[in-house]
Formats: sequence, structure tokens, C-alpha cells
Amino acid sequence: MILVGHGLDAHRLVAGRALVLGGHTIDGAPRGAEAHSDGDVLLHALADALLSTLGIGDIGDAFPPSDPRWRDLDSRAILTHVLEQLETHVPGHALTNVAGVIVLDAPRLGPHRAAIQDALAGQLGLPCERVGITFKTSEGLAPDHVQASVTVLLSVP
Repeated sequence: MILVGHGLDAHRLVAGRALVLGGHTIDGAPRGAEAHSDGDVLLHALADALLSTLGIGDIGDAFPPSDPRWRDLDSRAILTHVLEQLETHVPGHALTNVAGVIVLDAPRLGPHRAAIQDALAGQLGLPCERVGITFKTSEGLAPDHVQASVTVLLSVP
């Protein structure tokens, strides 16, 4: 059986924060995501997409922003936790494909595609060709935010 999951995350951009996408820091970015954790919208959307395949909540359940323990948390830890939850709930599952869209007006992300893809594929244990990442701008409609939408295919026994 194939399950489909979808996740979405968005954060306001502020000065003085690193811009982290897919576990990769975008060097030279003038602003990063204002968030309780590191604000990695791609990993947050991916984690929620995976959780949605089984209907077992969202990352806010395990990592509530009201809990000071998670202040500036590296979002790779969130994804690791979610992957462990999936293995507990559905032993033998296989993540088949990840498709993500990041919306950001600046900086341009094209030069960072391979690094983001490599970082994400490495954490998921997938070949890079199974991790598709596309970039869009808001066409000036939301220049002060970063957003990601992710869809996953999960094969379960």
C-alpha cells in the first residue's frame, strides 16, 4: 500500500538569524526564519508530511514551541524523531519519494539546490534523484517570509 502525506510550514524572516533549509545553512543570507527552533521550514514541512501519512499528529505535539527545551533546536533532530516514530508505528515502511517546494524571494536558492538535496537525501537515506526540491518566489507578495510545502510517498507492508 502507498500512503501520501503533505506538510506545510512558513516563518517570518528576520535579521540576525541563519537561514537553514533542509539541514543546510544558506551562507550569506541576510535574514533567517523567526522561530522557536532553527526555523528550517523544509524539514518542518517534511516532518509533518511524514506524520500525516499515518494521522499521528504534527511536530507541535512532540516539540511544542511553549517548551523552552526546544529553543533553537536543530530541525534535523525533529526529523530524526519523526522517522523513529514512523518505524515504531509501521515497521518495514519505505519512504519512496519526497517532493518539496520552497517559496522565498531572496536570496536566490538555485545555487544551493545540490547542497540542500544532498543534505536531505543523506538524512533520509534516499538517493538524491528521489528528493525533488523546487524553488519559487512570491512575486513580491510576501517578501518577508519563507515557506515550504512537502509531499511524501510512503510504502507500507
